Amino acid sequence: MTVPINPARPVTAPLVVVSGPSGVGKSTVVQEVLRQAPDVWLSVSATTRAPRPGEVHGEHYFFMSPAQFDQLIHDGQLLEWAQFAGNRYGTPRGPVDEHRADGVPVILEIELVGARQVHKADPGARLVFLAPPSWEVLEARLRGRGTESEQAVASRLEAARVEIAAQDEFDDVVVNTDVSDAAKTLVGFLHDNTPR
Repeated sequence: MTVPINPARPVTAPLVVVSGPSGVGKSTVVQEVLRQAPDVWLSVSATTRAPRPGEVHGEHYFFMSPAQFDQLIHDGQLLEWAQFAGNRYGTPRGPVDEHRADGVPVILEIELVGARQVHKADPGARLVFLAPPSWEVLEARLRGRGTESEQAVASRLEAARVEIAAQDEFDDVVVNTDVSDAAKTLVGFLHDNTPR
Protein backbone atom coordinates (compact mmCIF):
# COMPACT_ATOMS: atom_id res chain seq x y z
CA MET A 1 0.00 0.00 0.00
CA THR A 2 1.40 3.36 -0.94
CA VAL A 3 0.17 6.89 -0.55
CA PRO A 4 1.93 9.51 -2.66
CA ILE A 5 4.27 11.59 -0.52
CA ASN A 6 4.21 15.37 -0.59
CA PRO A 7 5.85 16.38 -3.89
CA ALA A 8 8.55 19.03 -4.02
CA ARG A 9 6.45 21.07 -6.46
CA PRO A 10 4.56 24.26 -5.70
CA VAL A 11 0.82 23.89 -5.30
CA THR A 12 -1.13 26.15 -7.63
CA ALA A 13 -4.79 25.17 -7.32
CA PRO A 14 -7.04 25.98 -4.35
CA LEU A 15 -7.84 23.70 -1.42
CA VAL A 16 -11.35 24.31 -0.07
CA VAL A 17 -12.24 22.72 3.27
CA VAL A 18 -15.97 22.31 3.91
CA SER A 19 -17.24 21.83 7.45
CA GLY A 20 -20.51 22.26 9.29
CA PRO A 21 -22.87 20.56 11.70
CA SER A 22 -24.35 17.11 11.19
CA GLY A 23 -27.53 17.38 9.13
CA VAL A 24 -26.56 20.56 7.29
CA GLY A 25 -26.08 18.67 4.01
CA LYS A 26 -22.29 18.66 3.56
CA SER A 27 -22.16 15.43 1.55
CA THR A 28 -25.11 16.43 -0.64
CA VAL A 29 -23.59 19.84 -1.42
CA VAL A 30 -20.13 18.37 -2.11
CA GLN A 31 -21.63 15.79 -4.50
CA GLU A 32 -23.38 18.67 -6.30
CA VAL A 33 -20.05 20.54 -6.49
CA LEU A 34 -18.50 17.51 -8.21
CA ARG A 35 -21.46 17.37 -10.62
CA GLN A 36 -21.17 21.08 -11.47
CA ALA A 37 -17.35 21.04 -11.65
CA PRO A 38 -15.95 17.67 -12.81
CA ASP A 39 -12.43 19.13 -12.72
CA VAL A 40 -12.55 19.23 -8.89
CA TRP A 41 -11.00 16.34 -6.90
CA LEU A 42 -12.60 15.17 -3.65
CA SER A 43 -9.83 14.31 -1.18
CA VAL A 44 -9.58 10.63 -0.20
CA SER A 45 -8.98 9.80 3.47
CA ALA A 46 -6.60 7.22 4.88
CA THR A 47 -7.91 4.78 7.49
CA THR A 48 -6.72 1.90 9.62
CA ARG A 49 -10.07 0.12 9.39
CA ALA A 50 -10.54 -2.85 7.09
CA PRO A 51 -12.20 -2.33 3.70
CA ARG A 52 -15.92 -3.04 3.51
CA PRO A 53 -17.33 -5.07 0.61
CA GLY A 54 -17.09 -3.04 -2.60
CA GLU A 55 -14.69 -0.43 -1.24
CA VAL A 56 -11.70 0.28 -3.48
CA HIS A 57 -8.27 1.30 -2.17
CA GLY A 58 -7.40 4.81 -3.34
CA GLU A 59 -10.99 5.56 -4.36
CA HIS A 60 -13.02 5.22 -1.16
CA TYR A 61 -10.08 5.26 1.27
CA PHE A 62 -6.38 4.57 1.44
CA PHE A 63 -6.46 1.44 3.60
CA MET A 64 -3.37 0.95 5.74
CA SER A 65 -1.98 -0.75 8.82
CA PRO A 66 -1.59 1.12 12.12
CA ALA A 67 2.19 1.09 11.54
CA GLN A 68 1.79 2.72 8.12
CA PHE A 69 -0.56 5.32 9.61
CA ASP A 70 1.96 6.00 12.41
CA GLN A 71 4.65 6.55 9.77
CA LEU A 72 2.53 9.19 7.98
CA ILE A 73 2.03 11.00 11.29
CA HIS A 74 5.76 10.78 12.07
CA ASP A 75 6.69 12.11 8.62
CA GLY A 76 4.24 15.03 8.83
CA GLN A 77 2.30 13.65 5.89
CA LEU A 78 -1.22 14.06 7.29
CA LEU A 79 -3.06 17.37 7.05
CA GLU A 80 -5.28 16.14 9.88
CA TRP A 81 -6.23 12.94 11.65
CA ALA A 82 -8.54 11.64 14.37
CA GLN A 83 -9.60 8.41 16.05
CA PHE A 84 -13.18 7.18 15.77
CA ALA A 85 -14.74 3.89 16.90
CA GLY A 86 -11.33 2.31 17.46
CA ASN A 87 -9.91 3.22 14.03
CA ARG A 88 -7.92 6.19 12.80
CA TYR A 89 -8.80 8.40 9.86
CA GLY A 90 -6.75 11.15 8.27
CA THR A 91 -6.11 13.25 5.18
CA PRO A 92 -2.81 12.39 3.44
CA ARG A 93 -1.00 15.53 2.33
CA GLY A 94 0.70 13.92 -0.69
CA PRO A 95 -2.33 13.29 -2.94
CA VAL A 96 -3.81 16.70 -2.05
CA ASP A 97 -0.58 18.55 -2.93
CA GLU A 98 -0.05 16.39 -6.01
CA HIS A 99 -3.45 17.29 -7.47
CA ARG A 100 -3.03 20.98 -6.61
CA ALA A 101 0.44 21.04 -8.20
CA ASP A 102 -1.20 19.66 -11.36
CA GLY A 103 -3.66 22.58 -11.28
CA VAL A 104 -6.59 20.49 -9.98
CA PRO A 105 -8.75 22.20 -7.33
CA VAL A 106 -9.29 20.03 -4.24
CA ILE A 107 -12.30 19.91 -1.92
CA LEU A 108 -12.18 18.32 1.52
CA GLU A 109 -15.30 17.53 3.58
CA ILE A 110 -14.42 17.31 7.26
CA GLU A 111 -15.49 17.95 10.85
CA LEU A 112 -14.60 21.06 12.86
CA VAL A 113 -11.57 19.59 14.69
CA GLY A 114 -10.12 18.37 11.39
CA ALA A 115 -10.71 21.75 9.72
CA ARG A 116 -8.72 23.41 12.49
CA GLN A 117 -5.87 20.94 11.98
CA VAL A 118 -5.85 21.53 8.21
CA HIS A 119 -5.69 25.28 8.78
CA LYS A 120 -2.59 24.81 10.95
CA ALA A 121 -0.97 22.44 8.44
CA ASP A 122 -1.85 24.59 5.40
CA PRO A 123 -2.77 28.20 6.25
CA GLY A 124 -3.48 28.79 2.54
CA ALA A 125 -6.47 26.45 2.62
CA ARG A 126 -9.85 28.17 2.37
CA LEU A 127 -12.12 27.14 5.24
CA VAL A 128 -15.83 27.25 4.43
CA PHE A 129 -18.53 26.74 7.04
CA LEU A 130 -21.76 25.30 5.65
CA ALA A 131 -24.57 26.65 7.80
CA PRO A 132 -28.28 25.76 7.98
CA PRO A 133 -30.86 28.42 7.06
CA SER A 134 -32.00 28.31 10.71
CA TRP A 135 -31.68 26.23 13.85
CA GLU A 136 -35.25 25.00 13.30
CA VAL A 137 -34.40 23.72 9.82
CA LEU A 138 -31.34 21.87 11.11
CA GLU A 139 -33.34 20.26 13.93
CA ALA A 140 -36.09 19.25 11.48
CA ARG A 141 -33.53 17.68 9.13
CA LEU A 142 -31.92 15.66 11.92
CA ARG A 143 -35.27 14.48 13.29
CA GLY A 144 -36.59 13.86 9.78
CA ARG A 145 -33.97 11.19 9.12
CA GLY A 146 -35.85 8.89 11.48
CA THR A 147 -32.81 6.66 11.83
CA GLU A 148 -31.59 7.65 15.29
CA SER A 149 -32.86 7.62 18.86
CA GLU A 150 -33.92 10.84 20.56
CA GLN A 151 -30.74 10.63 22.65
CA ALA A 152 -28.59 10.42 19.49
CA VAL A 153 -30.42 13.38 17.92
CA ALA A 154 -29.97 15.41 21.12
CA SER A 155 -26.26 14.60 21.09
CA ARG A 156 -25.95 15.74 17.45
CA LEU A 157 -27.82 18.95 18.24
CA GLU A 158 -25.52 19.67 21.19
CA ALA A 159 -22.47 19.13 18.94
CA ALA A 160 -24.08 21.39 16.32
CA ARG A 161 -24.33 24.24 18.85
CA VAL A 162 -20.57 24.00 19.45
CA GLU A 163 -19.82 23.87 15.70
CA ILE A 164 -22.09 26.81 14.83
CA ALA A 165 -20.47 28.85 17.62
CA ALA A 166 -17.10 28.31 15.87
CA GLN A 167 -18.15 29.56 12.44
CA ASP A 168 -16.25 32.85 12.91
CA GLU A 169 -13.02 30.80 12.65
CA PHE A 170 -13.81 30.16 8.97
CA ASP A 171 -12.96 32.27 5.95
CA ASP A 172 -16.47 32.06 4.54
CA VAL A 173 -19.94 31.04 5.70
CA VAL A 174 -22.29 29.57 3.06
CA VAL A 175 -25.92 29.07 4.07
CA ASN A 176 -27.36 25.88 2.61
CA THR A 177 -30.81 27.17 1.69
CA ASP A 178 -30.57 25.64 -1.80
CA VAL A 179 -28.13 22.81 -2.61
CA SER A 180 -27.43 23.99 -6.16
CA ASP A 181 -26.78 27.58 -5.07
CA ALA A 182 -24.53 26.52 -2.18
CA ALA A 183 -22.56 24.26 -4.54
CA LYS A 184 -22.25 27.05 -7.09
CA THR A 185 -20.69 29.31 -4.43
CA LEU A 186 -18.20 26.59 -3.51
CA VAL A 187 -17.32 26.03 -7.17
CA GLY A 188 -16.51 29.76 -7.36
CA PHE A 189 -14.10 29.38 -4.42
CA LEU A 190 -12.51 26.31 -6.02
CA HIS A 191 -11.86 28.20 -9.26
CA ASP A 192 -10.46 31.27 -7.47
CA ASN A 193 -6.68 31.10 -7.82
CA THR A 194 -6.04 34.29 -5.86
CA PRO A 195 -3.30 33.52 -3.30
CA ARG A 196 -4.63 33.38 0.25
